[in-house]
Amino acid sequence: MDATVGRRERKKAATRRALADAALNLFLEHGYDRVTLRDVAEAADVSTTTLLKHFPGKEALVFDQEPDQEAGLLAAVHDRPPGRSVPAALREYVERAHLRTTGTDDAAFRAFAELVRTTPALSEYSHRMWARHQGALARAIARDTGAEADDPRCAALARFALEASALARDADDPARALDAAFDLLENGWNAG
Repeated sequence: MDATVGRRERKKAATRRALADAALNLFLEHGYDRVTLRDVAEAADVSTTTLLKHFPGKEALVFDQEPDQEAGLLAAVHDRPPGRSVPAALREYVERAHLRTTGTDDAAFRAFAELVRTTPALSEYSHRMWARHQGALARAIARDTGAEADDPRCAALARFALEASALARDADDPARALDAAFDLLENGWNAG
């Protein structure tokens, strides 16, 4: 029985990966707005119904690793080395998530980032996707720092850290934007 469940899960994962890859390739080649769900399904050799079992909509095809994001954010807080502040740990995570690549070449990542930046539906979806993690991140910060669960400072830090990703995505110099945002979170405002 375990082998059957394992095979079924592997097949689902392979279908999901094929759909996400087909979608990204089509979006990059033809533009997001010109590609339909049917186009993606046909490119992955599945039905539109099957596609919708794996992804709730067109935008989700581009962001197929959302469940991993929340786990990564929480791990950034909980698993940070002794002496590293929460803002510094979140800065490192957001930098890795938005500015560096893992397993892809720089040209592919730049093409993906440009697609998201220049497609309003994807840009908005990306922002909403990150914002959904605010509550969980605020609770993790509170737990890890010994603050009350409803401490507004934890909620503010979570919100601003997540907003820093949108600031970086829309900036001409994403690294500089992230540095400015997290320097402000770490050190406070200094108008001087």
